[in-house]
Amino acid sequence: MGKIYNMNTHDVDADLRKYTYAVYILQALSFLTLITAVVGLIVNYIKDDDVQGSWLHSHFVWQKNTFWYGLLWIVLGSLTTPIIIGYVVLGFATIWLIYRIAKGWIYLVDGKQLYLDS
Repeated sequence: MGKIYNMNTHDVDADLRKYTYAVYILQALSFLTLITAVVGLIVNYIKDDDVQGSWLHSHFVWQKNTFWYGLLWIVLGSLTTPIIIGYVVLGFATIWLIYRIAKGWIYLVDGKQLYLDS
């Protein structure tokens, strides 16, 4: 028979914080191998219910938006490389992704919630 653990709020917060860190790491590693960004997105969706109502929810929304908008800009940039503008779009997308990952990570380390447009 499995053990039942009674985790207090601090333990749950620390556990969820680890998942949030992991997703930022996976997003950063996506510059080396794209599959890690997809793995991070999957983690976001699996753990989404667990972060509802907590300050970490803003990070999960931030991470998902970073993935989806980053994918959009990368696809648009890739499609427009034949007319040269795509290289500018890809450069912009790279800088934007680095900014999003760094800002989210810094806010997480500081224990701050990210602002949301909702």
